Amino acid sequence: MNILYMLILLATGAGAGFFSGLLGVGGGFIVVPVSYWVVAEMGLSQDIALRVAFGTSLLVILPTVISAVWRHNKEGVIRWKVAFVLGACGLMGSLGGSTLAAYLSADVLKLILGSLFLSVALWMGFGRRKMAGQVQDGVGRDEPATKRMLWISAGCGFPIGVLVGLTGVGGGGLIVPVLALILHFSMHVAVGTSLAAVMFTCLGGIVGYIVNGIGMSPLPYSLGYINLPMWLCLVATSIPMAQLGARVSHALPAKWLNYLFIAFSVYVGLRMIGVF
Repeated sequence: MNILYMLILLATGAGAGFFSGLLGVGGGFIVVPVSYWVVAEMGLSQDIALRVAFGTSLLVILPTVISAVWRHNKEGVIRWKVAFVLGACGLMGSLGGSTLAAYLSADVLKLILGSLFLSVALWMGFGRRKMAGQVQDGVGRDEPATKRMLWISAGCGFPIGVLVGLTGVGGGGLIVPVLALILHFSMHVAVGTSLAAVMFTCLGGIVGYIVNGIGMSPLPYSLGYINLPMWLCLVATSIPMAQLGARVSHALPAKWLNYLFIAFSVYVGLRMIGVF
């Protein structure tokens, strides 16, 4: 891996970490497309490059969100019961999704990933006013978790986990809207709780990409489909920037950040499905 690729990955990790702490996403929305491009430029086939991007992204997400969770937990905005139930069901789904991804073509996986990006952009776009309204004063219906909340969390967790395993993203882009639009959490609580859930959802995918990728990646220093040098470059900047993103999350309103997130999701989604 040459110096240019290393610099690109360091910058990508910084952006992923910042937006992870800021918006409650895992950062895979940034890591996956850039990692895919880097691996493809190294001469690997599209199928292998995409799976390496997915697997490496999930291992980047784990320490990144742990860093952000530590900061959000200090602010007291994580609802741990909801996070655990959603995350545990997501873990099982992501294990299955990552196994399925090992048998799908790159074209199918890119279509799934692109569609996911566009779906998240539409959902956040249509729900933006409601989410923004809940951010006022940082309050919302954040009462302790009820049985109904936990059942909804369990029901949403498994399919979100399947998408996590299939696409290498942490799932926060789907979890935040679920918490804000369905469970009516304030945006700050949705962000913090989402990150806590992502810690669990990405674990199943990590195991799946390691087990199913044994002996498959020609890149040196790989653990299944996870490339360790790429991972080190990404986490070197993602972990400290997740702290900064979490700090900014509690200092700024989310309105313009939602606009940026939606715009980025639309661009990447269209690019992955072949529009550009």
